[in-house]
Amino acid sequence: MTMGESTLSQSVVIRSLRSIRDRLFSDTRKRTEDVLAPSDRNEEENTCSYLDALPVDMQFFIMAYLSAQDLCRLGATSRYWRLMIRDPLLWRYFFQRDMPLWQSIDHLSMPRLELLDAPASEGSEELQSSDYMTEYLRACPACRRQWQQPRAAYQAVASFLQSLVPSAEPRFAMIGPGLEQLEVSLMNTVMHSPDVLPVGELPKRQINGIGSGISFLFNNQHKFNIVTLYSANRTERERARIEQVNIQNKLFIQEEDTQSSSVAYSLAPQLQEVCLAMNGFIYVVNAELDGGRERERAQIRAMLDPAWGPTTRPLLVLSCVSREEGGGGRTPCVTVAHQLQLSSLPNPWMVQNTVAESLSGLLDGIEWLLRHSGFRL
Repeated sequence: MTMGESTLSQSVVIRSLRSIRDRLFSDTRKRTEDVLAPSDRNEEENTCSYLDALPVDMQFFIMAYLSAQDLCRLGATSRYWRLMIRDPLLWRYFFQRDMPLWQSIDHLSMPRLELLDAPASEGSEELQSSDYMTEYLRACPACRRQWQQPRAAYQAVASFLQSLVPSAEPRFAMIGPGLEQLEVSLMNTVMHSPDVLPVGELPKRQINGIGSGISFLFNNQHKFNIVTLYSANRTERERARIEQVNIQNKLFIQEEDTQSSSVAYSLAPQLQEVCLAMNGFIYVVNAELDGGRERERAQIRAMLDPAWGPTTRPLLVLSCVSREEGGGGRTPCVTVAHQLQLSSLPNPWMVQNTVAESLSGLLDGIEWLLRHSGFRL
């Protein structure tokens, strides 16, 4: 992956900010000398705030500790700060610093990663024409939550009344290598965590050869069903996990393509039936590995083929690790989205960081999935 290959150093950003400051103060001083009398110039210079008078490197360190919202508020205080916080290099630095820490990304907020491959030189025309600030504010999870409209009281009442009306519960197929390769089983933790997702009764509807899945309650009132699909039986999966080898996936049929070196799959008959009955999909990725994910990419495309249902059905990708502080770390959610090439999908999608041991992030993903399946929460 090419994003952020050339890490932007703090010294480069400080040098760019100093250039803006020198240019601004030079223009201001020239206009002051042309307009004001000598006796008024000292008074004009003394109107500069203490924060404005700090060295540029100190100003940068202060800005580095501010949230994106606070930076925007700072930029509204004066022309000086408006120009300083609009510096493209400053927001490119924030991108490279913060993006690996983001917990989620979706089809509406995925940043244009090609911006991070633009030349980082201060005078670059391509750099000056790139609006890193707008791109950051659109993609950052904290900013997305900040701009969301608060739910009106009538919507909460409507959601409660909707929960009283019997309706078919949404069904989601859960699949992916993250269900099988991790040391801690995500589904085992879910089944033993009634405080997170209480288990409801088993639905009466059946899918031949697969079963009916399990019903859960979101917020103790919204019922939904998860059909968990595995590539092989439990013994084969456990042996493959311990020996760290790949096993033949019985849900997908690999297609032979002599003209292309890329991997392609079609669905096994039992999986075709499942996909036709689903309201959405949950694909669990092993985020402890950082590979090309060509097989995962091909499997997702096979499931979301329009032949098996409308392209309006949402895809939730759980970027999962076993524990919060695993020795190998985790692949950032933006990187996972890029590796899976999710931006090319017509379906709405979201990548959510999840921890199998604590289920951190799972409810955020389920909430997004239910909302994009047309259910009021």
